[in-house]
Amino acid sequence: MSFKRNVFATYVSQLYTTLIGIAILPVYIQYMGAEAYGLIGFYAMLQAWFHLLDMGLAPTMARQTAQFNGGAITALTLRRLLRALEAVFIGVAIVGVIALLAGADTIATSWLKVEHLPVSQVSDSIRLMAGIIGLRWIAGLYRGAIGGFEQQVWLGKLNAGAATARFVLVLVIFETLGTTPLHFFAYQLLVACVETALLAQKAYRLMPVLGEGESAPWSLTPLRNVMKFSLTVAFTSSVWVFVTQTDKLVLSKMLPLSTYAYFTLGVLVASGVTIMSGPISTALLPRLSRLHAQGDEQGLLELYRQATQFVVAIAAPLAIMLACFAEPLLVAWTGSAETAQQAAPVLRLYALGNGVLSLGAFPYYLQFAKGNLRLHMIGNLLFVVLLIPSIVAATYWYGATGAGWAWLGANTAYFLLWVPLVHHRLAPGLHWQWLGRDIAPVVVLTALASIAASELITLPAGRGWAMAAMFATGMFVLSLGAVGSQNFRNLVREKLAANK
Repeated sequence: MSFKRNVFATYVSQLYTTLIGIAILPVYIQYMGAEAYGLIGFYAMLQAWFHLLDMGLAPTMARQTAQFNGGAITALTLRRLLRALEAVFIGVAIVGVIALLAGADTIATSWLKVEHLPVSQVSDSIRLMAGIIGLRWIAGLYRGAIGGFEQQVWLGKLNAGAATARFVLVLVIFETLGTTPLHFFAYQLLVACVETALLAQKAYRLMPVLGEGESAPWSLTPLRNVMKFSLTVAFTSSVWVFVTQTDKLVLSKMLPLSTYAYFTLGVLVASGVTIMSGPISTALLPRLSRLHAQGDEQGLLELYRQATQFVVAIAAPLAIMLACFAEPLLVAWTGSAETAQQAAPVLRLYALGNGVLSLGAFPYYLQFAKGNLRLHMIGNLLFVVLLIPSIVAATYWYGATGAGWAWLGANTAYFLLWVPLVHHRLAPGLHWQWLGRDIAPVVVLTALASIAASELITLPAGRGWAMAAMFATGMFVLSLGAVGSQNFRNLVREKLAANK
């Protein structure tokens, strides 16, 4: 399967999913109200915290599948691992769902600051959330297996279809049945059932056929060989949840649900940076793992640098543009100056922090491919020890804006201080070329262009025209970012040479 095709398919589906999710948000607020949308933001946060139960097993499934493709393990080993992981995922999902069901009333009455919605409706919505979260978490196992087989094109089609069902077709429910949170979450539960079933069916179709006399019963024995790697990934995944969700958890307790909705709105738009830069890992991790299994270290590093240039050419322009045009973008998008005023500081800081995060994640990809996450574990442990108290304190004293500053500062410190150490240990001589040639030219060009545009351009008065002007400016900045990429310049030279 073509790596470029997989990356393209993943990006197209992720772009569609991101844009449709963001575009529909003001419609949700119009139909349901800000407080009900705050409940949707709380659901998204709960789903992220549920990943603490993953224990690193879904990424392990993806890596072992890639190892099978590289000839490192047998079909029987892979089949037995899938069955073992299914037992774990289903068992843990049942326990987690039961815990949420039991705690629904307490969350609705003692944690969330509900002002207008009926408390009973909030409790029932949390119970529906439990089922959705459990199903989508189990689906992650099958996504890992399918991604390991480098079937990103199929995954992209399913993701696009599921996003259409979740974000757009729910409007039919609003028009015909009702606009309460119960209507919304009951429909989302139905979509999650269908999506999980399709993923499970596809994963089993891709699994290799066993030889005569071989079988793969449910047994936890196959986990013994992968638990060391899985637990390391589990630690880093837990760190990721703590790092990215602690602020949201604290604010869900401190803020009224309607105010929490505005914070969620700003974070959602800012997440477009990581969502647009993150999909490459879906295609990159199995390919890097295969190259390492085949002993092709030069090819691994070349692909690593090419992927970095690709991501920075997308993440840097998007993050900096969102920071420079945060408030006018929100006004044009939502049509509400009040919403824009409350959400803009959050959007600005989280967008920049997410841009740094997108690049700081690359050393993890390198360590994942080599099957050695020791440095990543140590670095993230230090990161958590310093970051979590900072986020809690900043959120307590300065609210959402304080959380944004803590997020940006922590990611910048990690990128500047820890990433060079990881590169030096795993690939001596790589870091300064990676930073100076692959990243810096793109960041400098896009930063100068974005700042100049925000100071010099007067946006039109109409919302549509303002959006069009910002889009055109963004395309220009994105083009400058591409010019700063050595890969892009080499591609242009090759095309010009071929046409002579």
